[in-house]
Parts: sequence; structure tokens; C-alpha cells
Amino acid sequence: MPFSLTPRWVFQYYSEITPDWLRQQGITLLLSDLDFTLAAKKTRRPDQSLRDWIAALRNAGIGFMIVSNNRSGSRVTEFCADLGVPYQGRAGKPSPRGLEAAMARAGADRVCTAMLGDKLLTDMLAANRAGVLPLMVEPVGGAVTAWQKVLHALQAPFKAICRRKMEKKS
Repeated sequence: MPFSLTPRWVFQYYSEITPDWLRQQGITLLLSDLDFTLAAKKTRRPDQSLRDWIAALRNAGIGFMIVSNNRSGSRVTEFCADLGVPYQGRAGKPSPRGLEAAMARAGADRVCTAMLGDKLLTDMLAANRAGVLPLMVEPVGGAVTAWQKVLHALQAPFKAICRRKMEKKS
């Protein structure tokens, strides 16, 4: 289990991650955080663009599951039911256990799985520890609280390292 905070790829928005791109990476299962990754934390229902993106993943044969640390499952349950997607609650990220449980439920191998998230200390660390492809997005709605602003400032050097590596790949 490698201890790395650095994502492999950084995107501005989840919608930049296309089914074709995932297929090129060999991904058949995309795990995703919810809060600040797919929607702002207080968003109760998915918007149409998220619905369309999930539908495109399904049509391409890519499985999708939300993996959340939320302690209260009501919002996540409602959000996922509205989308028609499964979720793994109380994931305990940065522990890889939640990601491993999600992969087991989906019948997927770590080699063909990616984890999408907005935080290094939970999402990216869990992805790296689980041995899945770590994909990062900028937080939906941006950093709002003082703590979020500090956290996102601390993430900047790691994202910069990733972006430099991405430039070399292209």
C-alpha cells in the first residue's frame, strides 16, 4: 500500500473525464466521492449535467459507485437513489477499506478501477493505498470556509507536481 497524496491526473470538472478517456486508461469501474467532487455539499439533488454524465458512463459499460465518508447517510442515500447509482457509505477514507468493499460489490479489480475525488488527505491517499488510479478535480463550489481555504492551499504543491507530470505525458 503506497503512501502517496499525489493524484495521477487533475481535472477542473468531473465532466472532463469522458468514457472514452476512461476506456483508454483501462478503467471499467469509476468510484467517486460526492461532496465537492460531483456537487456542492449542500446540494440535495443531482443536476441534469451529472445525470447525463452518469448515463454516458453506463452507456459505455463503465460502472459507477459513490464512496462517501458521510456519517449521516440520508443525503447520500437520497442523492444516489435519485441518480440510480449504488454507494459505499462510511468509507473511512483514507483507509482503503471502503474502496476495496466497493470494488468487491462491483466485482472489479483494482487494475481497472479509478477513484475520483477533491481531497488529497482522504480521496487520493485512499486511492493510492488501494492501488487504483487516483483522479482529482477542483472542488465544486470552491473553498468556502477558512479550513477549506487552508486545506486547498496545502494541496496546491501536490496538484502542481501532478500537472507537471501530465504535461510530460502529452
